[in-house]
Amino acid sequence: MNQVSNKRHRPTDPEARALPPPVKGRAKTARGERTRTKLLDAAAKEFGELGFHAASISGITRAAKVALGTFYVYFDSKEAIFRALVDYMSHLTRAWIAERVGSSTDRLSAEREGLQAFLEFVRGHKDLYRIVMEAQFVADDAYRRYYTDFAEAYRRNLAAAVARGDIRNGDNEVRAWALMGMSVFLGLRYAIWDNSRPAEDIVAAMSDLTEHGLAPREPPANGEGPKE
Repeated sequence: MNQVSNKRHRPTDPEARALPPPVKGRAKTARGERTRTKLLDAAAKEFGELGFHAASISGITRAAKVALGTFYVYFDSKEAIFRALVDYMSHLTRAWIAERVGSSTDRLSAEREGLQAFLEFVRGHKDLYRIVMEAQFVADDAYRRYYTDFAEAYRRNLAAAVARGDIRNGDNEVRAWALMGMSVFLGLRYAIWDNSRPAEDIVAAMSDLTEHGLAPREPPANGEGPKE
């Protein structure tokens, strides 16, 4: 789930930039946008800890320290803020990763730095997984959009990397979904379930797989065989 802006190529793909979060009734002032963000941050905590059905609008407004009536200035219902939250979490994740891979000079470097950034983000936002996973039952369209938007931007970035000669040609749509899938489950295993293992170790193992595959390596000319 990562993206690259090459130093030699100004990024034109929206995935390589911080994206403005989608809004329902965008706030007209900076103060209004701050209030909306406070509500979304509070909703992330409420939904992340309690789940959609147990969460409440009053719990969100208490955590955000805003009046109940203020909530309805920005959102029509609990489901509306949940949908907006899925888009908001997508924005935060993509912006975080984009900032950290922006200096990558090639696709393989971007893959390494992007996974590192993703693990760091998930470790600091553990509510992300519960919210996104629950979205498939609460707001399936938002759930699908969360992943399809990532995948389409990922595919474009891989295609651009092929054109630059960073990686070999192949089915970039399948590649995008496969790489995303690995990142999702690595985040689940090494950021949500247990984050004790250094992220650098995970990145190194993943990079070996993406850069070299699973096929056995040719033994060195001296016949000693590959060293593990």
